[in-house]
Amino acid sequence: MDPDDFKCPISLEIMSDPVILSSGHTFDRLSIQRWLDSGHRTCPISQLPLSEPPSLIPNHALRSLISNYTPAPLPKPQSHPHPHPQTLVSTLTSPSSPITSKLNSLDQLTKLSKRDSALRRWLTESGAVSAVLDCVDSPDSNLQQKALNLLLNLSLDDDNKVGLVAEGAIGRVVAALRGGGTVPPESRAVAATTLTSLAVVEVNKATIGAYPYAIRALVSLLREGKCREKKEAATALYAICSFPGNRVRAVECGAVPVLIGLAGAGMERPVEVLSLLAKCKEGREKMVEVSDCIRVLVLVLRNGSSRGVQYALMTLALLCSNSKDVCLEVLKAGVVEICVNLLGIDNEKVRRNASSLIQVLRGKRSMGC
Repeated sequence: MDPDDFKCPISLEIMSDPVILSSGHTFDRLSIQRWLDSGHRTCPISQLPLSEPPSLIPNHALRSLISNYTPAPLPKPQSHPHPHPQTLVSTLTSPSSPITSKLNSLDQLTKLSKRDSALRRWLTESGAVSAVLDCVDSPDSNLQQKALNLLLNLSLDDDNKVGLVAEGAIGRVVAALRGGGTVPPESRAVAATTLTSLAVVEVNKATIGAYPYAIRALVSLLREGKCREKKEAATALYAICSFPGNRVRAVECGAVPVLIGLAGAGMERPVEVLSLLAKCKEGREKMVEVSDCIRVLVLVLRNGSSRGVQYALMTLALLCSNSKDVCLEVLKAGVVEICVNLLGIDNEKVRRNASSLIQVLRGKRSMGC
């Protein structure tokens, strides 16, 4: 067997006590127990529901293979200026280290890990994650900000994303998002970006969406944040709401009117999020309730970038397909003429979406719309 087959999907370390979940996936007992103790009742890989209580079946065959395997030593981080990364990690994990030393360690580890995937993996295997998350919880804003920057770097590798969630990263990041005036805008923006990064892995999208206050905190950041915070919050919502189960949650948290307001102010990403929320009945109903919705989407068609136009067309097609009143409003706004003009531009996605909207409008009109 490949030595990678001996590694736990959560910790990425060679398993000492492999156990099988009812989903058929194998994990190290300590890692999966930590996942279960945090309240999860789904498989971290397949997202399938587990029995209650979850059964952990010893994988004796794999354990025997692992016991006969002599692993090569962990790869050392690439050569770096002193102090050595291990010294920096020791500073972070030591309760007696002063804040100034921890700040310096976080700063250097962030710089070293930015473009070094080997070091990022080494850091996750060294036990540093727990110490970094403790710093994210710190009342010291500088310590929190530097810890969030390092956490974002560690989340860049797909192999780390599930493990970071299992370690409790979502709760710490959401707490930073909800810090309001006690958390600097830069830290809240990085926290939102970290959620986007973690949501790249499909299994994490459902976990983040189900986490208390995660989506609500992003909507609050959209409503109250500064420019960069709003952009990062919208990007995180787009990533999270690509999972269908999270769309109703976003609508219930008041995302729709905020997104429409931002789209009307010229932001592009909110239009993309609206195109996802329009795929659920609750999202469409809420959009219809907002008086400015159609006007804003038509404004994007007239003045937006190709990407904004693409998603505005998609949103309008979904709204028109499900509402006679919206169809009438869109026809009165001259959208058919706009779409006909868009059929001649050099962008296949825009042309395709414009054609789809024309077909919807013509179909509704032939039915007496």
